[in-house]
Amino acid sequence: MRNVDAAGLGIGDDHPPRIMGVLNVSEESPYDPSVYDDPGEAAAYVDEELIGEGADIVDVGLESANKDLDVLSAEQELDRLDTAIETLESTSGDAVWSIETRYHEVADEALSRGFDMVNDICGFADPEMPRVCREHDVAVSKMASPPDLKRPGAIEDVDDIYEALSMNGFTDKTILDPAFGGWSAAKTHDDDRETFHRLREFRGYGRPLLVSINRKSFLKTIAGRSTEEALPVSLAATSMAVERGAHVIRTHDVAETRDAALVGAEFARDRHSGGDSGAVAVEELDVTTVREAERHLDRIGAAEATQGDRDAAGNAVVRTYELSGLGDAAVGALRAATVGGDASGAAFALGDPNRAASPSPPSATDGGTGGEEPGGDRRGLLIGTPAAIESVREAVSDVSDPLDAALAGIDHHVS
Repeated sequence: MRNVDAAGLGIGDDHPPRIMGVLNVSEESPYDPSVYDDPGEAAAYVDEELIGEGADIVDVGLESANKDLDVLSAEQELDRLDTAIETLESTSGDAVWSIETRYHEVADEALSRGFDMVNDICGFADPEMPRVCREHDVAVSKMASPPDLKRPGAIEDVDDIYEALSMNGFTDKTILDPAFGGWSAAKTHDDDRETFHRLREFRGYGRPLLVSINRKSFLKTIAGRSTEEALPVSLAATSMAVERGAHVIRTHDVAETRDAALVGAEFARDRHSGGDSGAVAVEELDVTTVREAERHLDRIGAAEATQGDRDAAGNAVVRTYELSGLGDAAVGALRAATVGGDASGAAFALGDPNRAASPSPPSATDGGTGGEEPGGDRRGLLIGTPAAIESVREAVSDVSDPLDAALAGIDHHVS
């Protein structure tokens, strides 16, 4: 995982989660607590409510990105930049200052006048943005978007997010944002929930991740909460996002989000890495699905590799299933399939029925009786890669119809 230096602030797996607090100098922005048009009041808010409560980064928005509002031109954004600059110069706290914009002209001017990084909500739809960020040697957050400066974040299919992040390449200091929220009328809450579920997949580029999930609708609807009541669901999601590999959390609720992020980091997987400079290095990748493994193969240029190399993705994940209600025929079929059978990479372990605290419940593998087939109350663990589990299912299909039916129900988990 590439780490990014943002004006001296380290971002990536080697660093703690970073909190990006939000300041808007746009009167049309929807979340009132973060909106200021007076530099003095804005500076006090930044010092007390953002930096004072633990923000590492202050992200300043010059206009609302609400899809229902008119898009400002670069010139109109520049007219508002003075307020942002005066606010920056009036604060006493220490933080990295980020300018949220879609225009390279605005980014160039802001960086020339004291800002430290860029939050590009159109993800390099302006093809000059990467050049500006390289010339200033700054970190840039790149949000998944179509090649359209008027439609930030309007990716309508989760499967398209990954490719959208590739638009116009990367700088050495690019941070990726998969674009949560209602950026498009066609995007649903289910789409956002799927994006969150697949968050580890976006680590496949090997670059730090930024997520903006604070009080988002896809979380509010889970608990039936209004925006004002949505802090608890945001904090729960924050811990999960960090545990899944997010590095920067953008939020209006700095103190609470910081605590939630630290909890997520504390209980995240330990990812081994080692190797001194000049020696062979090793880094454990956080891979839980075949698709995540395929993203890493693409990153290292294995997309055109041999089929054997591509099959490595299918061997990157191991599933474990507990089977109950096993009868003699089912046990025999499983043993035949996993001991010297075609299901290379799968293993079956039969449990001791005397260890069971109570009789097994009815199970689909014995027709629902719990003991219709001799020995039908036994349990076992089936362990293997997705491909191996599928091989087991095929091997037992002609031997045990109940077992075949049970295994068929887990096909969607092994793809």
